[in-house]
Amino acid sequence: MQDRDYLKWCADKDRGIKLVAASENLVRAYLEKSGTAIKSMELNANSGITEWAVSAGYYARYFAVYALMSKIGVKCEIHDCTIALFAYLFKDSVPRHFIKEFKQSKDDRVDLQYYPKEVKINTEHLISQTKSFVLEIEKIIDGLNTEEIAALQNRVKEAILH
Repeated sequence: MQDRDYLKWCADKDRGIKLVAASENLVRAYLEKSGTAIKSMELNANSGITEWAVSAGYYARYFAVYALMSKIGVKCEIHDCTIALFAYLFKDSVPRHFIKEFKQSKDDRVDLQYYPKEVKINTEHLISQTKSFVLEIEKIIDGLNTEEIAALQNRVKEAILH
């Protein structure tokens, strides 16, 4: 139940997990931002600018997940809380390695942006992983029906209210 304790903590924060009206406009906007981040990741990687390729790769994933949350009717501006909620809601429906890679991509972004240390990143692998992740999230978004969205909203309520 440690996950749910953290999700409750997230829900208590001003910018934490909140149930809101689902928004197709936000879904489209965040998927567009994800696509732009993928382009930035590729441009930076091809230019040998690994730090920003990693950062853009993380944001491509994050924006895709934020689009998914917008489809469900969830708003959360705390990245770690968004990641935790994604893991909680989709741990049984997405490959486990996607959740692990999403968390790792955030850690890599933080390490490269804020700490002057050497981190070895295979940018070809980064690009491939990121595109696969975003494609998987897009498939989930496209496949959600009204009943599934309601069930996910109930799982969110159950996690943050009880």
